Amino acid sequence: MEIFKSFTLEAAHHLPAVPEGHKCRRLHGHSFRIELHVRGPVDEHSGWVQDFADVSAAFRPLFDRLDHSYLNEIEGLHNPTSENLARYLWQALKPRLPGLARVVVHETCTAGCCYEGD
Repeated sequence: MEIFKSFTLEAAHHLPAVPEGHKCRRLHGHSFRIELHVRGPVDEHSGWVQDFADVSAAFRPLFDRLDHSYLNEIEGLHNPTSENLARYLWQALKPRLPGLARVVVHETCTAGCCYEGD
């Protein structure tokens, strides 16, 4: 069974690796929607895969670091594409959420990426 919890964070960035003149090379911001998917068996007693509050607690330090920030200034996010943000979140969360199955980053309403580890 798989559950997910969604979070929204506001952040600015620019993409230094895209060609000169590309719109994403300029400083801009997004209302990122992050989905954290956790997979595992349903506990017979609780009826849950995992308590959603535990997922929120695991994400809280990352939310506090990323929300209303300039992503390029965060160690490990010098080229903060959605793909790199998803990988960054995975690496930080996997030790705290062993059942983490997928990180989904929605950069806009119509664009994003999914990461399921290496």
